[in-house]
Amino acid sequence: MWKKASTIALSTLIAMGIIFYMLFSVWDDLLLAIEHAIWYYLVLAAIVCLAAWWLRGLRYRSILSSLGIPVGIHFSTACIFVSQTANLIVPARLGDLVRIFILGHEHHAPVSKGISSLVVERVFDILTVALLGAAALFFVLNVPDWFYSIILIPIAAGVVFFGILLFAGKLSSKNRIVQYVFTLLGQIKEASLSLRAVVLLSASSIVIWLMDVMVCVFVVLMFQDQIPFAVVVLAIVVGNLVKAVPITPGGVGTYEIAMALTFTLAGVPVAEATMIAVIDHLIKNLITALGGIVSIYYFGGWVLDSIRNALQKRFGGIQSDRV
Repeated sequence: MWKKASTIALSTLIAMGIIFYMLFSVWDDLLLAIEHAIWYYLVLAAIVCLAAWWLRGLRYRSILSSLGIPVGIHFSTACIFVSQTANLIVPARLGDLVRIFILGHEHHAPVSKGISSLVVERVFDILTVALLGAAALFFVLNVPDWFYSIILIPIAAGVVFFGILLFAGKLSSKNRIVQYVFTLLGQIKEASLSLRAVVLLSASSIVIWLMDVMVCVFVVLMFQDQIPFAVVVLAIVVGNLVKAVPITPGGVGTYEIAMALTFTLAGVPVAEATMIAVIDHLIKNLITALGGIVSIYYFGGWVLDSIRNALQKRFGGIQSDRV
């Protein structure tokens, strides 16, 4: 127990240390910028961020429906809110396990289908982000070579993954673990490779991430900065791809430093880049946390026990798989 607690504490301290250092280095500029900020852009950023969450819920409902789990839009959105709020607290994206608990508790869904729904969502998110980044590279000059690596590697991995899915359903094994993997792949294929799924999930994912970019655009406008749209897209892409590596809870610290670095490499002053990165992530995390609190009340207090179980990496209370 002490080892788990120390892991959470260490990752949280790293995140807070990065944020503190970034803010401390530009504190005077930050105070001046806040004094002259146009605050209604902050309201617009929050509205767009909240709307993007609703669209995420709509997309997740579609994924669950393809897996034979019919849910309403409120359920699917609340499900994502709770898991993402847990991810703000615990490292290694263990909060995602909460979603599997909720599906098992409320709809008696097998663990495999909960995992499959998460994989489909994550794959479309990462691929969409990487493709937006690849498009932005055409409009941003003199980017470092590692930018191409961080963007092209997920695209290549996605192509390989979907290539493997084409063979899913045709393979079988007498080994229980291997067969379980084949079952997962078959469910993922069912939820993601039909014509309807490809069109709907691709279109909704593009809109979701463009809305995420618009949140940052409004933050830029709030501080009365002039930054090309393609640069903002690239900063969001790099920030999220770096955040996908679960070093700190919710990617706090790593997301901000990756975004700020991208802005500064594009010629944005360090103080402005830092302020935009920190405020952008703060808005998104506050909306996530508030939505998570409301969603916990929506489901009931038992969800808190699920979060504790996620920390312990146990699946107690979930109905066993029927494969």
